[in-house]
Amino acid sequence: MAIQKEIWVDYIAENLYMNNEFLKLCMVADDRVDGKTVHMASAGTAASVTRNRTVLPATVVQRTDDDNSYDIDEFTIDPTLIPNADKAELAYDKMDSIMYDIMQGLSDDVGDWMLYNWRATSSSYQVRTTGGTSSAYLTGATGNRKKLMAADIQTMSRTFNHAKVPGNDRYMLLDAYLYNQLLMDLRFGEFRDTVKEADLAKGVIGDLFGFKILMRHTVLDYTNADTPVARTPDAASLTSANGAALCWQKAAVERAFGTIEVFEEEGSASYYGDIISGLVRAGGIKRRYDGVGVGAIIQTVIS
Repeated sequence: MAIQKEIWVDYIAENLYMNNEFLKLCMVADDRVDGKTVHMASAGTAASVTRNRTVLPATVVQRTDDDNSYDIDEFTIDPTLIPNADKAELAYDKMDSIMYDIMQGLSDDVGDWMLYNWRATSSSYQVRTTGGTSSAYLTGATGNRKKLMAADIQTMSRTFNHAKVPGNDRYMLLDAYLYNQLLMDLRFGEFRDTVKEADLAKGVIGDLFGFKILMRHTVLDYTNADTPVARTPDAASLTSANGAALCWQKAAVERAFGTIEVFEEEGSASYYGDIISGLVRAGGIKRRYDGVGVGAIIQTVIS
């Protein structure tokens, strides 16, 4: 039987959220994708407000918006062979099994690069960890790092408040190591009574200092420069790399999914079976040039 392309396109679209629930906690721009570009205007400086104005006529100002358009990436799936013998002899649905395996890797890649697109770049919105000593855990990283503490989340909350970031819809994504460090601090530290909707015994943190705490297997890692720089998901290992949590307010970040396509070569004479491949277009961006509404809590190296 021929591959039902529409079914697999829908399957890919639905499973892009596999391990990527955070992709639902942002602004969505799927309808603004033009080919491989998303067009977005970033609001310029707002008009000022004067109390008890005495000088008339008032000076007329015009807001200048910046073009914050961005390209989306193309994630291609390696061509996969479905041998004719498998189709004839196997009792289970080979195609479904293959697509599930493909989606594991595809959703990881899309999620990793989306987080990199949202990375915090300004030192004004970067906080360093302040806890006790722990071993470096990133692949290739060496030495010791300070643990993530609840007090560090409180510092980020104050940073957001100072920048007048809306208090609703704030999220923080931690990898498993940082999540566990925070969990241990909350169970035994000074802030153990401040967590809302928490079940610390079961490992559920919930809300903390206005952030909804989420966990993913990987998030971001940064260099150890004075102003740390986020490293791309495909970067080589680095001994001084530091794990990081990403913090954002929903309106501060955006994602866009473009075309999803599935390709097939049925009955290949060279490979004695069917060949399937596909591609997904996805991208994202911080919605403000000044980076307000996006922050990172980065490990501190212990020298």
